[in-house]
Amino acid sequence: MNLATLKRQNHNLADTNRQISILDDHEGIGIPSFQEKLETIGLFPLKSTGIDIFQVNVGKMCNQVCKHCHVDAGPDRQEIMTRDTMMQILDAIGGTDVKTVDLTGGAPEMNPEFRWFVEQITEMGKSVIVRCNLTIILANPKYHDLPDFFKKHQVNVVSSLPYFAARRTDAQRGEGVFEKSIKALQMLNEVGYGMSDSDLKLDLVYNPSGAFLPGDQAELEQQFKQKLLEGYNVQFNELYAITNLPISRFLDYLITSENYEDYMHELVNAFNPAAAGGVMCRNTLSISWDGYLYDCDFNQMLDLKLEDAPVHISNFDLTATNERTIRISQHCFGCTAGAGSSCGGATT
Repeated sequence: MNLATLKRQNHNLADTNRQISILDDHEGIGIPSFQEKLETIGLFPLKSTGIDIFQVNVGKMCNQVCKHCHVDAGPDRQEIMTRDTMMQILDAIGGTDVKTVDLTGGAPEMNPEFRWFVEQITEMGKSVIVRCNLTIILANPKYHDLPDFFKKHQVNVVSSLPYFAARRTDAQRGEGVFEKSIKALQMLNEVGYGMSDSDLKLDLVYNPSGAFLPGDQAELEQQFKQKLLEGYNVQFNELYAITNLPISRFLDYLITSENYEDYMHELVNAFNPAAAGGVMCRNTLSISWDGYLYDCDFNQMLDLKLEDAPVHISNFDLTATNERTIRISQHCFGCTAGAGSSCGGATT
């Protein structure tokens, strides 16, 4: 596995304009535009239904370099959210009906202000989700107490685990990742996460290792629970099956492996009107490490800022953001294929 991010490689796909130009050429590969598909079901323009979740990317720094990563995160990324930007987010949330703050990265725990931010959010009475890659817990002694910190603040831990076996997990996320992930899961279980007699929620994220859609989420969850319990005495609550979107490193994989056209056709052929109605961008606002606002995490990575509302958290306008039209492009087919896909798994 190449241990450098696209940005460090000076790869042409590190330029979001290059990614968008590839995605926009839908006629060249013989598929309709996402707008056309929405028009056929009466969903265009796609509108927000009101914000329930702030999803905050606190930085692109990560201790891993995963081949599917849509953030292009890694140890060489220096983009980190400052406390000043976090305070602007806290000001924006105050007095709203936003229920949940979903912290992501990179490895969000690597932000020096991460713990302070979690404390401030929970003091406001908001729920916190942390997207933890698991290996960060073992990466450095200063992270070893993260399970206890998460427990203290009742954080919902959502952890990536591509498969219940080492070979497929390590192929996607790096050599030795599976073993470290299992150890981290056991540490979380030890403090009560994922246990049947506990309200500490531990969820896993599965995403396919190749150019195909995830299988049935309920069946995958049953398999993961059985294999992890039998093999490693690990327990968890729910499994989220997430479709890989054709951007950043996964787009690079699709092009390099000559699977791009076939994958896009597969997404289009699996278009589900019910999933389109339930896309996460309708009730979620995505905030980048430098405070810019996006309809979703994927739009953020393509630098597609909000279209008809203030674009920075310092000028946040709840009414305008709640009533906004959502920006769409061809990558959106990934969230509307099959059972649908969101940061919370299947949507139908």
